[in-house]
Amino acid sequence: MVIVTRLVANKAVVIFSKSSCCICHSIRTLICSFGANPTVYELDEHPDGQLIERELKALGCKPCIPSVFIGQELIGGANEIMSMHLRGHLVPMLIKERAIWL
Repeated sequence: MVIVTRLVANKAVVIFSKSSCCICHSIRTLICSFGANPTVYELDEHPDGQLIERELKALGCKPCIPSVFIGQELIGGANEIMSMHLRGHLVPMLIKERAIWL
């Protein structure tokens, strides 16, 4: 968990993604649509991508991409992000973690 912990430290929103994944693109687009500027790590282009994937799986991310951290907290993948959005919880969390301002 060392690499993942280091990569999410002091960042409001981090998305672990793969450049060819349409679901990853959709989640990134959704979060950006609120004005957030997430840090995105494309695991298929990152030199430690396979190691990061193993760490994400060890944290309980299944599937491991996309994996979204907000305020250094693992939120989950696409299902969790969409559920939060539909329940009206995503934007308040982004505001709380200062990823967006209104």
